[in-house]
This record gives sequence, C-alpha cells and structure tokens, in this order.
Amino acid sequence: MPNWQLFKRGTTPPATTVRGKAGSEALELALLRGVQQGQHRDFEALYRLYHPRLQRFVLHLTRHADLVDEVLDDTMLVVWQRATSFDGSSKVSTWVFGIAYRKALKALSRLDLPQEDPEEDQQADPAPGPELRLGQSQQLRHLLAALGELSADHRAVIELCYFHDMSHAEIAQVVACPPETVKTRMFYARRRLRTLLAELWDEPAVE
Repeated sequence: MPNWQLFKRGTTPPATTVRGKAGSEALELALLRGVQQGQHRDFEALYRLYHPRLQRFVLHLTRHADLVDEVLDDTMLVVWQRATSFDGSSKVSTWVFGIAYRKALKALSRLDLPQEDPEEDQQADPAPGPELRLGQSQQLRHLLAALGELSADHRAVIELCYFHDMSHAEIAQVVACPPETVKTRMFYARRRLRTLLAELWDEPAVE
C-alpha cells in the first residue's frame, strides 16, 4: 500500500517531463501502466500530477474544504486498487475524474445537504454561456461565488469544461450520463450563472 503522507510532501514527481497536451496524456498513461504492475514510484508520480487538479475540482464541486483530502485520498486509493480495470477506452484523466466525481457526490450525500434540481430532464438548445471574465480578481471572486450557488451537477460540468478543458463527450464519461444531458446541464448552469453574475455586477441579465 502506498504511503499517502509521503506523496503529499510536494517534491518533484520522479518522471520525465513531456511537453504538450498529447505528451501529458502519454505520460499519464505510462504511469498508470506502471501502477497496473504495482509500481509504487509510478503511483507516486501520478498522485502528484493529479493532486492539484483534483484538489481544485473537489473543492469547487463540494464547497467543503474539510471533504477535499478525504475525497482525494479515496479517489487515488481506487486508482491504486483498480488500475487494472482501466481499459484504455477513455483518457486517463477522464477515468480519474469520474472516480473523483462519484466519491465527491458520495461525500456530499453523507452531509445530507439539500440539492438544487438540475432540471436535467428538460430539453433545451445550448445557448452562449456567461462571459467568464477571469482577468480581474474581483471578477474571479464573483465567479467563484456564483459557482457556489449552483447544484453539484451544474458545478461539475462548468468546472470540467472551463477549468479542465474537457469536451462534452469527456464530461459525459466523467459524470456517467449521455452527452445530451451534459449539454442540457450546461445550458441551465450557464443561464443560472448569467443571472447570478449580473446580480453581482449590478448589470441586467441577458436572456
């Protein structure tokens, strides 16, 4: 069993640097292949690669800082224990984020918090999203505050799309739903964000 605390010390992963998105995906796949063979060193490198990305995703999804380490460790434990179940039909990142998504929802369910209706059964054409203006710190704070008002399902699709650069098809794999449902969730999340951001910026919402 890997030593979790050792992985959290933040030292440089013992892996060769590969430039570019394609190179990063190749590196992650190579590390996971090592994990499938029980290589602790490869798991350590994979853990450190994913730690900041999963930390951000889980924090924004759950809105509970005290759940982050628990969900992150539960996620990576599954990666270690079930690495051989990865069949290559998706990206490594899609597989890992799917595990994190399910673990985060499970952690939220234990808190017994009321959840907003994601309106996912309604059909709507995708509309242009709210302007995600991140250049100003105040605007970033407004955006994060607005994201906190969304349901977990809606936060997930926005987070994965805008902050983790995933396509609708990849998001569908992460959250285990049809791509059309992702589009619908995205529509309602964007519409809700548009209203919330307009209120924060004291501007009229454009429907």
